[in-house]
Amino acid sequence: MKKLLLLVLTIGTIFTAYAQEEEIKERARTPIGGRPDIKGDLFVEVGLNVLNNRPSDLNTRIMRSRTFNAYYQLPFNVFGEGSGFTFNPGFGVGVDKLNFTNGRNLFNNPEIGPNSSRLIAVSSIYGEDITLQSNNLTVSYFDVPLELRYHFNKRNYNKSFKIAIGAKVGYALKAQTKIRFTDADDLTRQVKDRQPFGINPFRYGIYTRIGSGGFNAWAHYALSPLFETDRGPFRTEATQFNFGISVALF
Repeated sequence: MKKLLLLVLTIGTIFTAYAQEEEIKERARTPIGGRPDIKGDLFVEVGLNVLNNRPSDLNTRIMRSRTFNAYYQLPFNVFGEGSGFTFNPGFGVGVDKLNFTNGRNLFNNPEIGPNSSRLIAVSSIYGEDITLQSNNLTVSYFDVPLELRYHFNKRNYNKSFKIAIGAKVGYALKAQTKIRFTDADDLTRQVKDRQPFGINPFRYGIYTRIGSGGFNAWAHYALSPLFETDRGPFRTEATQFNFGISVALF
């Protein structure tokens, strides 16, 4: 995750420097307390992750099912400069975490094959006398958001109240379960299992963002199922709904 975020920051910085090389030379330094006057936005988003259209056996603990995204987006004026509209394509990483109820997690389903998963109790694998400390599934994506944004302050977009609608497509980079527990001998173990789990390699959905300055509220509704057809637990066709807040670092 740290390597992915570092890659986004590096590429965004290089791209911004190239696009704005001459303009930056003429700009004055931004006063302390304001956003740096750099072309584009680097959004850091945090929020919660919910499963829709799921069977009752696929319940999750919402406060422990979280989302973290980091996206760089570059604005292009639409309908002319000062219209208030911008088109903001970008790229970045999205990380979704799911924490299932009743001490369960995903394990390979031998009846289906390598790229599959079933949801069973962790204790059935590692012993009935263990004490779970952490237990989650994390999926990391490379995402491309495409956003149409309207700024109510047409003279200063950076300080404007704004509303946006957009679409996002992504490719799954990694799926991994992380289980930490203490056994009957008071031995603490941490097990990381990285495999496809039947996760859909591609995702797409729609989202909205609303806020002022560098602070926003956002929501994303996935139109693609989380798992490939008949590859996930209970052959689910569950989709994701994410929501939270975001901060534009520049």
